[in-house]
Amino acid sequence: MKKQAGFTLVELVVVIAVLGILAATALPRFVNVQSNARVAAGNGLAASVRSAANMARASWVAAGSSGASITMDGQTVAVDTASATPGYPTAAAGGIVAALQSLDGQFTASHAGGVTTFQVGSNASCTLTYTQATGIVVTTGLTAANCGG
Repeated sequence: MKKQAGFTLVELVVVIAVLGILAATALPRFVNVQSNARVAAGNGLAASVRSAANMARASWVAAGSSGASITMDGQTVAVDTASATPGYPTAAAGGIVAALQSLDGQFTASHAGGVTTFQVGSNASCTLTYTQATGIVVTTGLTAANCGG
């Protein structure tokens, strides 16, 4: 009698079933990676905005707390002089965006009423905001639910 080598049909079905179960449990973890990456990118931008605002205000104070603009690394940055806490960059392209010095293509900025809203990616609800009157950055829009898709 000849001894045959190989797998039986039952063994192959068991292996395929085990692989299917592993794929079903691992797939949801990998699907959420893209939205988590957007949240992380937004948090990185938020830290950069905070740093740029604080550096601009420190430069404005060091320059004598006067004038409507400062120069940061050769870049002119417009500052708010009318609020209760003056010296923070204005919520405009010539203000906080200029203080950042460069804005990656995955972020878009819009300005209205003393607030700059930065959108992360293409989802309109995946945002963070900068307020010129206080220099505060709010990241409540940076959640996996808002940044998915």
